[in-house]
Amino acid sequence: MAEKKDWGNVIYAYALKNAVEHSGKAQIGAVISGLFHEGLKKEELGEIIPDVKKTIEKVNSMSASEQEKEFEKFKKEVSERQTRKEGELPELENAVEGKVVMRIAPFPSGPLHIGNTRQLVLNDEYAKKYKGKLLLFMDDTIGSEEKRIVPESYKLIEKGVKWMKVKYVKPMIYKSKRLKVYYKYAKELILRDKAYVCSCPAEKLRENRAGGIECACRKNSVKENLELWKRMFKAKEGSFTLRLKTDMKHPNPAFRDRVLFRISDREHPIVKNKVRVWPTLEMTWAVDDYEFGITHIIRGKELMIETDMEKYIFDIFGWKHPVFIHTGLLQFEGIKLSKSKGQKEVREGRYIGWDDPRTWSLQSLEKRGIQPEAIRKFIIGLGVNQNEITVPIDILYAENRKILAKIAKGYNFQESPGGNIRILMPDGKIVSGNSDLKPKDNKIVFFRGVGFCKFDKEKKLFYFTHR
Repeated sequence: MAEKKDWGNVIYAYALKNAVEHSGKAQIGAVISGLFHEGLKKEELGEIIPDVKKTIEKVNSMSASEQEKEFEKFKKEVSERQTRKEGELPELENAVEGKVVMRIAPFPSGPLHIGNTRQLVLNDEYAKKYKGKLLLFMDDTIGSEEKRIVPESYKLIEKGVKWMKVKYVKPMIYKSKRLKVYYKYAKELILRDKAYVCSCPAEKLRENRAGGIECACRKNSVKENLELWKRMFKAKEGSFTLRLKTDMKHPNPAFRDRVLFRISDREHPIVKNKVRVWPTLEMTWAVDDYEFGITHIIRGKELMIETDMEKYIFDIFGWKHPVFIHTGLLQFEGIKLSKSKGQKEVREGRYIGWDDPRTWSLQSLEKRGIQPEAIRKFIIGLGVNQNEITVPIDILYAENRKILAKIAKGYNFQESPGGNIRILMPDGKIVSGNSDLKPKDNKIVFFRGVGFCKFDKEKKLFYFTHR
C-alpha cells in the first residue's frame, strides 16, 4: 500500500505564498487550488480542510516580515509549475490574441445553477484574457423525454449570464432557429456515405451496438438513404433515425453508429409543432463550432465521447479541430444539484419558485446576497484541471464574506414566532423574529446571532446568505 502523503508543510507553504502575495492575508480558495496542483485528490479534501483553516489562521496572525522569512524556508514545497499569480489562469494551447472564439451553450431545462458557473466563468475569463469573442448559444434542440425544455429558462439563463457579468457577442443564438443549416450538413453526410437512415427498433439497436453487429439499414445505398431522409419528415415518431457511420467494433459501444437526428412530435416552445426531425446536441455542436469559427471549447470531462464525435465529424469534412479542454465535475459537500429535480419541485409548488434557495440557481444566489465577484474568484481559484472536485461551500462563503463585511450593517435579532422579521433559510424553512432594523436599511444586513441576510421586497422576507 502506498504511503499516505503528509500535507502539513505543503499547506503551510501555499498559505505563506498566498499571504505574501496578498497583503498578509491568505485565502482558503487559493490555498486549496495550489494543493490540487500538487496532486490532492477530491476524496482527501474533506480530511485536510480543518488543517488548511487552522494553518491559514496561523499564517494570517504573523507579521509581513515573519511571513516572508517563513516562506523562504518552505518555498521548496511549492511546485515550479505553480508560478502564476492568484487570479490568473494557465495559457490556452494555440491561442492567438484577438483570434480566440469561445462559446457557452446551456440547455434550457432550468436556470443556470452554481455548478454551471465553472464553465461560464472560465470561458468568459479566457475570452477576456485573449481579447477574443464569447458566443452564447441556447442549446434548445427538443431534448429527451426526461430532459424537457422549460420555457421560462430562456429568460432565466440570459438574466443569470448578465448577473454574472459575462460579456458575450449579441444576439444570443438559438439552435431551434438553425435547423435548416443542420439539415444541409445531414444531407452532405448522407451524400458522402457517412450517415444512414435506420428503421431498426431501439431495443434491437442497443443489442447490435453492444455486440458490434451491423444492421441491414447500414447497407442502404446513398440514393436509398436520401429517399428515406425525405420520408423521415412525414414518418411516425420513432420509426426512423439518422445515424453516423463509425466503427461498429469501436472499443466503446456508446460510440458505435450514434444517432444524429430523430423524430419527435413534442411541441417546442419556439417553433411549436412546425418541426419534427430534430438533431442531437453533438450534431449541432460540430456544425456550429465549425460555422462560427470556435477555436477553444471548455467542457466537462463527462462529455468526452461528444468531443470524440465532434472530431470524427470534423475529420469527415476535413475541418481543423478546435482545442478541447475538459474539466472535472465540480460538486459541493452536502448539496445535490439537479435541474430536473428543481423543475419538478417548482412545477408542483414545493419550492417558492426558481429563486428558492434549494434550487441553487443563480437567481436564488442573487436573492441570498451571494456576490458574482465572489463566485468568479472562487472558480478561478480552483483552476483548470480534470480532477473531480468536491469542496465545502464555505470556501465560496469565505470569498463572499469579505465583500459583505464591507457593505452590510449589523442589527440585533431575537427569534420569536410572529416577529416583524421573516428569514427564509437554505432548507426552505422560515425563521421569524424581532429586530431593531430600520425600514430603509434593508438591502444586505448582518443579523447578530443569525448571519448575513438579503431582503426581498417582492416576497417581503429576508433570504439567509451565510454566517
